[in-house]
Amino acid sequence: MSILKVSVRQIKAARALLGWAQDDLAARSGLSAPTIKRLEAADGELGGRAETREAVLSALREGGIEFIPENGGGIGVRLAKRQRRSK
Repeated sequence: MSILKVSVRQIKAARALLGWAQDDLAARSGLSAPTIKRLEAADGELGGRAETREAVLSALREGGIEFIPENGGGIGVRLAKRQRRSK
């Protein structure tokens, strides 16, 4: 699976939507808090190793975030619709 290219601003916006601090993202992604702080200190595209980027994106997706690619309206993030459980 190809890794979606996302910006640091999208990561910060995703955390804000979820109400997560950098420490929360670190814990949920299995990365260290200093790693998250270092990644978010830059601007532009999310840097780091492919495994690190995937850990960050996976944690945010599991939290309910959907990343929106450039589609003419600009990149972004949103809370994904939750699937209803059938009874």
